Amino acid sequence: MHPSRLGGTALAAALLAAGASAPTAAAAAPAPRPSLTAEEQRLGGPVPQEILRRGGFADAAPGFAAALGRTRTLPQAQSLATAEGRRLWRRAVDRAQGRGPGPERAGDLSRDDDRPLYWARLGMTRALQEWKPAFRLSGAQRAELTGRVERSSRGQDSLDLPAGTQVKRVIVTGFDPFQLDADPRRSNPSGAGALALDGTTVDTPAGPARIEAAVFPVRWADFADGTVERTLLPHFRPGPRRVDLFTTISQGRPGRFDVERTNGAWRGGSPDNANASRTETVPVPPDVPTVRPQPQWTSTSLPYAAMTAATTGPFPVHDNTEVTEIPAGATEPVDRPDGPTPGSTARAGGGGDYLSNEIAYRATLLRDAVRLPVPGGHLHTPVLRFGPGNTDPATGTVTDPEFVRNRLAITDQVRSLTVVALAHARTP
Repeated sequence: MHPSRLGGTALAAALLAAGASAPTAAAAAPAPRPSLTAEEQRLGGPVPQEILRRGGFADAAPGFAAALGRTRTLPQAQSLATAEGRRLWRRAVDRAQGRGPGPERAGDLSRDDDRPLYWARLGMTRALQEWKPAFRLSGAQRAELTGRVERSSRGQDSLDLPAGTQVKRVIVTGFDPFQLDADPRRSNPSGAGALALDGTTVDTPAGPARIEAAVFPVRWADFADGTVERTLLPHFRPGPRRVDLFTTISQGRPGRFDVERTNGAWRGGSPDNANASRTETVPVPPDVPTVRPQPQWTSTSLPYAAMTAATTGPFPVHDNTEVTEIPAGATEPVDRPDGPTPGSTARAGGGGDYLSNEIAYRATLLRDAVRLPVPGGHLHTPVLRFGPGNTDPATGTVTDPEFVRNRLAITDQVRSLTVVALAHARTP
């Protein structure tokens, strides 16, 4: 997921806790409500509404708004935000894995579709912005409630790795759909893969492996605030539930998977889902473990040779060693096909200079900071395309058979690549 390196084709590519007694209505007027975000403003369009309806999630935001209206204290609202966010995540996972209600309630979109979760979450955060509570609520408190919905509805606070030596522990992460102003129909196969794999157990030559998954927003600000490190750090620490392998995943180039060899400490500035742009060195939150001085590059510890050599599905898998750097002593960036040179300054990793590169950089930097001796790195999936005759968002439909087939094939191959990575895992 990277606009500048991956090119124009890829663009077309988070109840009921009892609180203190409620204040009277006259106690204080609520703080002014914040304006809607760019993502929340997109929600009212016909495509998001169709996806919600046909995905069986049209009731999520209204139900949450009604429950919010019954809260009388901040602790009640906090418990509700967390519980309903987790319920939304579990509902999306169950749908993706074939559990839950039938088509009459689950809708007629393919069950593996990641988009109903994305738009339902935005409906819930929009409900929070529009909510007029019966008690005093500051802007910071409203933002904290939004953060609870964001984290819990993304699976970030419910990663549940088993203890013991009889099962391997794996974390995979995906992303929201993005570039939605150009085409609001877009899905992200990495997010669909996360829903399909969360909580599943796969058989590998090294024994059974439990996979836990989470998804992340396509927003620069969330990454600067430490959402990646906050999610991963508890599972990177020593202990009986420490992860044995991790893979951050995003959508990349057309027609191929890439195991990204090198990640760069540079944000290239392409607009995110909030229509914000950032061009700077990747900022590391001050309250998380890191490497000092901050390195320009981090490297994968995934078994890339085995992953690229194995037959895992219909798409070729590449060992991508490209980077863009400013060589030591120079001022202009140059492309390097075989990785960075000593002393160079990062301008793009193999995965580019967008948030897919950044999540890979952050996860592997955290790995190095806590000296986590397990394989980890980034996997780019093929671009998910609509079928012939359905490429124009102005006239096209929200789904088609080829679109579904490709997304399912990508998810199946992600699962197979995970098995291969576990079978060939070596301590870095």
